[in-house]
Amino acid sequence: MNLLKRVLTAIVLIPVVLLLVLSAPVPVTAMVAALVALLAVQEFLKLSEAYGIRPFTWGTYIFVSAFFVVLAVNPGEKPLSSTAFFAGTSAFAACLGAFVFLIAAMRRANLTNAFPAAMVSAFAFLYIALPLGFLVQLRQQWAGAFQLLYLLLVVWAGDIFAYFIGRSLGHHFMSPRISPKKTWEGAIASLAASLIVGALVFNYALPISSALLNAHLIARRDGYFALQTPPLAPTLLLSAAINVAAQLGDLVESLIKRGAGVKDSGTILPGHGGMLDRIDALLFAAPVLWYYAAWHVLQ
Repeated sequence: MNLLKRVLTAIVLIPVVLLLVLSAPVPVTAMVAALVALLAVQEFLKLSEAYGIRPFTWGTYIFVSAFFVVLAVNPGEKPLSSTAFFAGTSAFAACLGAFVFLIAAMRRANLTNAFPAAMVSAFAFLYIALPLGFLVQLRQQWAGAFQLLYLLLVVWAGDIFAYFIGRSLGHHFMSPRISPKKTWEGAIASLAASLIVGALVFNYALPISSALLNAHLIARRDGYFALQTPPLAPTLLLSAAINVAAQLGDLVESLIKRGAGVKDSGTILPGHGGMLDRIDALLFAAPVLWYYAAWHVLQ
């Protein structure tokens, strides 16, 4: 029954996510990312309460929302300017968040939980909001829709193969204390799937982009229309890095949940748990692709 719910939820969500990634204007993408971030942050703050911490709930919501509002109203027209703007804004927000929540902690009557509360709220921004901001800014870059499509397909392929191969063939557990069901067989299958899908996506980048353009799902600047196929080695290295980051992201969230004594971060997505459960891999994978893309823009 849980597997059926998982599949049905994916069937409903995947087309919606792909339509948003491919067709939505950047401000709309930013607002959807903000909603996802707020839902995931709410779950994360709830998990922190199991550790005896009382975070600054509404202050965290306001700070995260303000970050995405800035991204939405300053989308930038050129990759260089938008990349530089996002890098500066992110660094400033990360520093500002720590100061804001530490100052707010001074007003706590019980100073014993003041610092942990500030730490959790600041970390919620770094852990959840900032990586989702990377996704928004990736959408602004040249071939942004194609890059996000590549990222999602690589992460999803790794996740699917890890789940099914791990369940059917997995015998060597990776980290039983943190995630009892994850196996090395599943991890290897996940890496192989990501490598294959990543190579295929870039090998057929031109026909894929042309098909999306002809279907009016992307604008020309959002597709990959280079006449030459990218070299295979860098594509495989990037796909491998994204997959490893995604698997680590999954394990990190499992660590947080294990310490909180819960199986899922929430119940908003039938068969998948909470929003944080669904995006945990992307939170680590998105920065990898962003830095790769930004390096090409800034070099």
